[in-house]
Amino acid sequence: MLPLLKLRDDVDVLKHSPLVRGMIFTLRFADENGGIGLTQSGAMNRKFVHWAADQFDWPGYTAAELFEINKVLNEHDMQPLRPVHDLLRYLKLLRQYKGKLVATKKGGALAEEPRAFFDLVAPDYLYHSIHDERIEARGGPLGNWDIFLNVINVEARTGCTLAHLLKTLYGWEEKDGFDPEHSNVRFAFKFCVIRPLCWLGLLWEDRESLNLWEDGTYYKTPLWQAALKLDTDGQAALRLV
Repeated sequence: MLPLLKLRDDVDVLKHSPLVRGMIFTLRFADENGGIGLTQSGAMNRKFVHWAADQFDWPGYTAAELFEINKVLNEHDMQPLRPVHDLLRYLKLLRQYKGKLVATKKGGALAEEPRAFFDLVAPDYLYHSIHDERIEARGGPLGNWDIFLNVINVEARTGCTLAHLLKTLYGWEEKDGFDPEHSNVRFAFKFCVIRPLCWLGLLWEDRESLNLWEDGTYYKTPLWQAALKLDTDGQAALRLV
């Protein structure tokens, strides 16, 4: 059974959740600018993508970071725009009209209610979205969300690394990194579990003094405690059987 994902406490959702912040900012942009222009392929146009990179403050995808490797930005250059775009369309918060994306009445109303917005978006995004098509076509991460969240609930109380979680869940050691199976498990867990938790705002990654290829230390945000009630709450250590 999937753990309930719904806010119970008053938390600054826009501060902690890059995904909700990005979706709400997108709706506000559409409302204030008469819509978001689309390319012939249906992607958001460069004007909006440049604005989003500057305004979303999305860790790892700020304007400064993106323009280091791109002279101009298309939608596919800013990876978080994919779930932002897809979820806004899927949840009928944006609709296409005369070559633009415009906010629906429902989208405009929810853009003023970040807590209600989180409760609507979070379960669909975390539990039911395809986070990486290639990885999930091969079966996705080993395990389920009930296991993942309960393990992370304990291990991330004082911060934990990706390597530590892989050892806890699967018994893999860092020295196993050259094993192809280890690489597959690592990438599946990172991109289909850890990254979605960070993008939703339940975890944050401390990357101070790290290069692009190094993994940081993950910590729970106030949204984690406010939105999740888990079997391991109050448990000092994991009891794996």
